Amino acid sequence: MTLTRRAGVLAGAGAVLAAAGYMFACAPTTKTSGAGASDAPSRVYVPPGTYDEFYAFMSGGFSGQVGVYGLPSGRLLKVVPVFSQNAENGYGYNDETRPMLMTSHGMVPWDDTHHPSLSMTSGEHDGRWLFINGNNTPRFARIDLTTFETTETLEVPNTGGNHGAPYTTENTEYVVAATRFSVPIPQKDVAIADYAKEFKGTVSFVRSDAPGKMDIAFQVLVPGYDYDLGRPGKGPSHGWVFFTSYNTEQAYTKLEVNASKNDKDYIIALNWKELEKCVAAGKAQTMSANYYHNYYDEATHSAKSERKTSVKVLTPGTCPNSVYYLPTPKSPHGVDVDPTGEYIVGGGKLATVIPVHSFSKLTKAIAEKKFDKTIDDIPVINYEATMFCEVQNPGLGPLHTEFDGNGHAYTSVFITSEIVKYTLPGCEVVDRVPTYYSVGHLMVPGGDTKKPYGKYVIAMNKITKDRFLGTGPELTQSAQMYDITGAKMKLLLDFPTIGEPHYAQAIDAKLIKDKQVKFFKLADNKHPYVARTEGEMDVTRKGKTVHVKMTAIRSHFAPDNIAGVQVGDTVLFHVTNLEQDWDVPHGFAAMGSAHDSELLVMPGQTRTLRWVANAPGVYPFYCTDFCSALHQEMQGYVRVSPAGSSTPISFSIGTPAAVANK
Repeated sequence: MTLTRRAGVLAGAGAVLAAAGYMFACAPTTKTSGAGASDAPSRVYVPPGTYDEFYAFMSGGFSGQVGVYGLPSGRLLKVVPVFSQNAENGYGYNDETRPMLMTSHGMVPWDDTHHPSLSMTSGEHDGRWLFINGNNTPRFARIDLTTFETTETLEVPNTGGNHGAPYTTENTEYVVAATRFSVPIPQKDVAIADYAKEFKGTVSFVRSDAPGKMDIAFQVLVPGYDYDLGRPGKGPSHGWVFFTSYNTEQAYTKLEVNASKNDKDYIIALNWKELEKCVAAGKAQTMSANYYHNYYDEATHSAKSERKTSVKVLTPGTCPNSVYYLPTPKSPHGVDVDPTGEYIVGGGKLATVIPVHSFSKLTKAIAEKKFDKTIDDIPVINYEATMFCEVQNPGLGPLHTEFDGNGHAYTSVFITSEIVKYTLPGCEVVDRVPTYYSVGHLMVPGGDTKKPYGKYVIAMNKITKDRFLGTGPELTQSAQMYDITGAKMKLLLDFPTIGEPHYAQAIDAKLIKDKQVKFFKLADNKHPYVARTEGEMDVTRKGKTVHVKMTAIRSHFAPDNIAGVQVGDTVLFHVTNLEQDWDVPHGFAAMGSAHDSELLVMPGQTRTLRWVANAPGVYPFYCTDFCSALHQEMQGYVRVSPAGSSTPISFSIGTPAAVANK
């Protein structure tokens, strides 16, 4: 029997629903499921005062943020604000960070984060940066792993739904994205029914190796399918990137039926080394675009926005020998490249096998022109010409694959809620374990690199009923950690996660922990309203705006009494934290802060609270972060007089004397 005939498909929606019903009906209800549960506490216990072995970075999904967890403990260490405003520390509210959320649509205060991707050197994690995508309003972000703060965001034009992103090449030359929703490019008013004629997709290559300078290097215009997840090659396949696609039917309504008809869809393979040559040779078209690049300057502690107006766009026809389609069964979601760079594993949501393509067979097929047809100047390579093997009996709904570096691959299986382990290159299933329930992505620490750390596989589950205490209709999602050091996978830990954990990456803590910035040096603070000592505090009026240069130190603000503000004034409290010690933040909030959240100001940092005086009175402000035994005494007042009042601007600290007529 040929490989093509063996590549079956599910019988239909009835089979899917029946399998899902069987899974839930037979799911274990005890909390000690899984071999090795008896020794699990000792395997995940991290004693007080000691550190976890790994940092795990998990997407926050619809929270728009990134959760940082320690492994093996599963402890939540930090939430990094990225694409959503965060009232806990004022990110996206205060004047310094609001520009990070600027887009061509204006300031967008929310997005949907999916796929964290660590920077790499020679195909291994280097501990410099974490990248992550904004799915809804297409964006990339860079997080600096010395500060765990978002330092750069970039909008991606000519795309609709930045789901397949960002995937980091072997030396962080690029982070790469593919459009989920094909759209008219450039955008225009067309009938949706003209989808096949008018809609296109793009693959975007974003230069990422220089902080502060992320930008679209070039885009490739591709047929109007839905493009999903991707992976750059490594080793022999370095210089290539692979993305799955579905809806090759080019349906535009009721996709669960109309986009599930074809026996095979495609993995698109792009040779970005060849694409670079075409750009350098002037073959790219310069297309008008409107998008924003936002960069946080750690010297001024402030973000800046710049508008971009054009991108370079290639088509496969203008750059031959650079883009190919690999037929892959069926409705593929994930594509992953093993540590050797030879095996390209697809995950067909509706397939009954796991297809494993061979990179060496792919290049041979290209050289021998083993093409079945051409679609918009993209050759479609014969399926069997690239096929290394089809892993049999993978369960229902295989999605994503990672590797342990010891000759095994692990694939998440959504419908039957399990992880399946198989040999590669042997292509033989050797183990499977249940997950609770409906696993999406999975992650092996370092599982996308040349040298995975192994040890654990983490399942990111969509449904957690009966796993944790109930919290009404909305339950937390979860991660589950399995030991993979032996022949059989062993469940060690369940832990809740913020938002919806789509994907995660984990890195050896030794690559990051000793590089942490512990405080910002006051001498290096170039904020325009910094006050490096209490002697530099000041209150000044500029028309209807009052600027307060304020300092915070245990346990008082300077100034702590301010007068002369009038109804209708906007008061900008520029608060500098004078502390020069690790882990001594100060908070700041003022009664009636309707236009801002609180501030959380790190040692040596300056942050601004925007406050509008709406009515006469005396309003308190205070420190929101418990900083000392006299934290409660860290407070002050601002006096607001009627508009046109003769009360002069004045301020004081420690004495009733005022500095007037500012």
